[in-house]
Amino acid sequence: MTERRIHLTIKHLPPELRPRERLIQFGPGSLSNAELLAIVVGTGTKNKNTVQLSEKLLTHFQTLGSLGKSTVEELCDVDGIGEAKAAKILAALELGRRLSSAMPSERFSISSPEDVARLLMPEMRYLDREYFKALVLNIKNQVLKIIDISIGSLNCSVVHPRELYKMVIKHNGAAVIVVHNHPSGDPTPSSEDIAITKRLAEAGAILGIDFLDHVILGDGRFISLKEHNLM
Repeated sequence: MTERRIHLTIKHLPPELRPRERLIQFGPGSLSNAELLAIVVGTGTKNKNTVQLSEKLLTHFQTLGSLGKSTVEELCDVDGIGEAKAAKILAALELGRRLSSAMPSERFSISSPEDVARLLMPEMRYLDREYFKALVLNIKNQVLKIIDISIGSLNCSVVHPRELYKMVIKHNGAAVIVVHNHPSGDPTPSSEDIAITKRLAEAGAILGIDFLDHVILGDGRFISLKEHNLM
């Protein structure tokens, strides 16, 4: 006799085990990553319910970070994910990123490299290219503006003191902290990182603008060049 495999959909589960019902009753914090993703995905396939399909996605990409950096094409490589589901997933992940990087209504005050990492790590840790940003600060070290200085490879021709300090002066900044990410996840500074830092610090001293630090962000880790005496 041939064994029949019974496929259970989400509707076959008791209400207390369904992700959407559990979220409504207990809140989103009670759900696993796969269950949260299942709510976004919406429907399963002939052979997998939404939770099983979501578990397959997470297994395929291994980490939420990798999933967050995926493209529509890469998502569609997973059996059961089409363009509509891929678009929903990417939209949800982008909303999460924007929420994490949203500035509070009050100005964020910087007192340590940890504050810099807390402010920008959620946005920058998963970027697949190097982004060089500047935090323009007032005399109380409160953030006046976060500025994108360059995108792509980090080198002296791209990160020029003139361009950095022009923006600091434009926004009436008294001090500046520069930040960039290492897509490899390893925040260890290169010789070029150190050279650029010293060049920017020297230019700031000439202009009378405090160059406070250069913070390099990796995947959950960061390094302050000031703390390592590399400025």
